[in-house]
Amino acid sequence: MKALPIGRRRLLQAGLAAALPLPALAQPRRFEPQAGPWRSFEVTTTVEVAEPQGTTLLWLPVPDLATPWQQTLDNAWSGNAARVRLAADPVRGVRMLVVEFAPDVQAPVVALSSRVRTRNRAVDWQRPQPAAEDPAVLRACLSATELQPVDGIVRQTALAATRGAKTDVDKARALYDWVIAHAHREPTTRGCGTGDIRVMLETGNLGGKCADLNALFVGLCRSVGVPARDVYGLRVAPSAFGYRELGANPAALKGAQHCRAEVYLAAHGWVAMDPADVLKVMRQETGEWIKDPAHALAAPVYRGLFGSWEGNWVGWNTAYDIRLPGSVAKGTLPFLMYPNGENETGRFDELSPDTFKYTISARELAA
Repeated sequence: MKALPIGRRRLLQAGLAAALPLPALAQPRRFEPQAGPWRSFEVTTTVEVAEPQGTTLLWLPVPDLATPWQQTLDNAWSGNAARVRLAADPVRGVRMLVVEFAPDVQAPVVALSSRVRTRNRAVDWQRPQPAAEDPAVLRACLSATELQPVDGIVRQTALAATRGAKTDVDKARALYDWVIAHAHREPTTRGCGTGDIRVMLETGNLGGKCADLNALFVGLCRSVGVPARDVYGLRVAPSAFGYRELGANPAALKGAQHCRAEVYLAAHGWVAMDPADVLKVMRQETGEWIKDPAHALAAPVYRGLFGSWEGNWVGWNTAYDIRLPGSVAKGTLPFLMYPNGENETGRFDELSPDTFKYTISARELAA
């Protein structure tokens, strides 16, 4: 067969290529939560104690926030407990459901259902809207906690990261960027981490999950005079923007606990932040570990989570160093984001829902 002239061959190849279906063009990713309508969810936590020994006590977090972006509707419970009550940490005041089972109950079980309304939140940087806050709350949000000191290496790090920053917004932005540039999501961390930021900085190991990464951001902010706090909660639905790692399967919320962060800015009041979720998307959204927040996949999340977040998440509380009412165990919890329990054998492992048997699910309620 006679070879075609080169020019003719190229023309045929071009025609063949034109006839083949073109691959779908990748759509630009979006992550732009905007304040909008309320969504209502019912979140149900069911605990079954597998091997009761003596009196069993449980402490279950309930939605304990009343904000422009979340409202609790009610809490209800059922089961075979001898005593159930809403109680509060004696110092921090955070509410929780306290459940007590008598020693003769062979199969302790309790189900807690909380109904709550949530919605997206987003700050309008172009329209300052100062919001008054209790000075005592702001003082608390500048103070150290057991695992979040505001002096020593924490303050030294924050001062270096914010050098040249003049306003509280500039400082928050500098620290948000510093955490994203220097820390990373570590998938092997148990639960959500503990938030021991002094150890993180002293060892140089800045890997962890949300309770580590957002605690680092919060502690750095506090150390340079920007009030900040962690908000502990639970993802309850998929992300509306298609990011797998920013949502959850409502039928089975095992491992869906997530804490976010807020900073108080003079011109805007409390503003949403979440550098931990930026790092989660960079590490886990695809098989590629993205190292640059300007990457096309990460950039919308990097922009969006400085000032906004989605309402597919329920916040429990903002409390640290928790003392569980009635507990005989010594010490405090760094935060209350998981079910907790104890009996004569000691404190249960709240990070192991397969051995300390509990399940969490959610369903969205009709408007």
